[in-house]
Amino acid sequence: MPCRPAVAAQLDLLRTRGANNLWVAGFPSSSSSSSRRDLLRLVPPVRCSVDVLAPTVGTVTEVDIDTFWPLVKGAGDKIVVLDMYTQWCGPCKIIAPRFKELSEKNLDVVFLKLDCNEKNKPLAKELGIKAVPTFKIFKGGEVVKEVRGAKFDDLVLAIETTKQS
Repeated sequence: MPCRPAVAAQLDLLRTRGANNLWVAGFPSSSSSSSRRDLLRLVPPVRCSVDVLAPTVGTVTEVDIDTFWPLVKGAGDKIVVLDMYTQWCGPCKIIAPRFKELSEKNLDVVFLKLDCNEKNKPLAKELGIKAVPTFKIFKGGEVVKEVRGAKFDDLVLAIETTKQS
């Protein structure tokens, strides 16, 4: 999970000032080092990642022009299935729950959704979308299969054949 800006700023502050110049939970830096260390043992560590996007399996992840390629590249050797849709598309709405079910059944595959709105239009154009819904299947960061239309059986077959290749 990415750090919030405030947390990232605090981490930077800790790195630049060093522990001797900070107040730790109400103890000024003049307090004994052992009392500060004892107090810090009670505080759970904060863990977060900065600028790391990792795809999630077992769910459908909504992507946009900024997050799509980092997630595809972050998937590594996993197969990535992208559902390109629009808010106004009837067939897109009908197949969406079935696409979600596929994500829950195929835990070795990453499922993404891209709303082909104005913001994401350049990415949709780059991916060569001609109709919605369109499903693109990626392996190793490259498109290997495409299914146009709300053809669920064709999508399942495309995923299965990609897994076997």
